[in-house]
Amino acid sequence: MLWEAPTAAVLAGEEPGWLPGPWRLMLLGDGSPTRHLRLLTSHPVAVRVSAMEADTALHGAPREVRELSYPLLRRQVWLECGDITLAWAESWWNQTEAEQHLQDRNLPIWISLTQGRSELFREVDGLALVTAPWLEQGFGEPGPFWSRHYRFFRQGKELTVIREVFSPALERWLGEAPRRPLHAAS
Repeated sequence: MLWEAPTAAVLAGEEPGWLPGPWRLMLLGDGSPTRHLRLLTSHPVAVRVSAMEADTALHGAPREVRELSYPLLRRQVWLECGDITLAWAESWWNQTEAEQHLQDRNLPIWISLTQGRSELFREVDGLALVTAPWLEQGFGEPGPFWSRHYRFFRQGKELTVIREVFSPALERWLGEAPRRPLHAAS
């Protein structure tokens, strides 16, 4: 991780001040990123699952994952619109909740969770600039990349923790975003 916003600032909706408006909405908004990707590109979002397995190590997981009931399942996917890979995402679930809500593992989570029109609350907990060779390979572009993580709650109970990393290819629709740390890590 190259830079991370203070959690309290993210929870309060205090963005760093140097993110352009469209990127602020994408990274800190409480709307569905898969819906935003569809609206931006006019292409349906295809989910390419790269892993879905039990997770006991929690190496590198956001601290909020520890609030989920064990045993945990971790799902990792690439999100594609047309022929462009626009995001990588991973989510952590209680295994029973995952079986209930992820019956079609190739659907975006937002579609799986809202099929019954039940109420959800999304809380964005983290914002960061990250880099990794496997992300560069997956996006076909050099990093760093904007990342965020958030939780879904249903009836006041934490349902899942999701981390997303966005491709710089989104600049085609959202405009240029700074991709270097401008403040010290917290």
